[in-house]
Formats: sequence, structure tokens, C-alpha cells
Amino acid sequence: MPKVLRCKHIGPDKHCLFEARGETNEEILEQVAAHAKTEHGIEQVTEELVEAALSKIVEEE
Repeated sequence: MPKVLRCKHIGPDKHCLFEARGETNEEILEQVAAHAKTEHGIEQVTEELVEAALSKIVEEE
């Protein structure tokens, strides 16, 4: 079942509409890292950000 993570649930911009989708957490984390760098200027993905992301990934309805 596909999974989704919405940036506004973990990022600094609570109005960001970016959504990462994938079959695995790894796919989603790759998308989130790329998005964080290009859209939010986050060069280093910290362990805290990874943990926050993992805690907000949900099964897509």
C-alpha cells in the first residue's frame, strides 16, 4: 500500500504543500531530503529530521 508524508507536518513552513509518496520509507525519505534542500535550503538532513519524518509517514487512503 502506498505511503505519504506531507511536508507541512514536519517542516519549518507549515503552509508547504509538498507531499512525498512511495511504497517504502526509504523512497519517501529520499524525496524529502531533495525537497528540503531545494525548497527550504536545508543542506544537512539531521537525525531529528529523519525521526520526525518517519513518525509522520502514513498509509495513503
